[in-house]
Amino acid sequence: MSSVSTEPIRFDTKIAVLLREDLEPWQRLNVTAFLVSGLGTQVPEVVGEPYEDADGVPYLPMFRQPVMVFEATKETLTTAHARVLSRALPRALFTGDLFATGNDRDNRAAVRAVPTAELDLVGLAVYGPRNAVDKVVRGARMHP
Repeated sequence: MSSVSTEPIRFDTKIAVLLREDLEPWQRLNVTAFLVSGLGTQVPEVVGEPYEDADGVPYLPMFRQPVMVFEATKETLTTAHARVLSRALPRALFTGDLFATGNDRDNRAAVRAVPTAELDLVGLAVYGPRNAVDKVVRGARMHP
């Protein structure tokens, strides 16, 4: 008799990625990967247990819940950024300047060189209570 529950798992938190709608497909994938990479290091409760296949081969753990990906205009992304800052939620950002850099040091320097209000935002990741995250991404639409 298995002790594994078959009840649906409901989360009171949400992981969301908001992408600017004018990005190329390769940019959307790259930005999403970079954005979510920061969440697990600063918010360890979002990471589940390691995986293992039937032959006992181990695999790295992943997020314990879905990542919702949205797209929006530049203006909606700017508004979402202000909302996430005002709510002090864990967040990651990706700016247009980062497409021209090739390493973490230069990425951090590119962000540090621009005042908050002037950031050329192309992506934002946020984690927090579901209702707070929903308010941050309000006005965006699910990524197709």
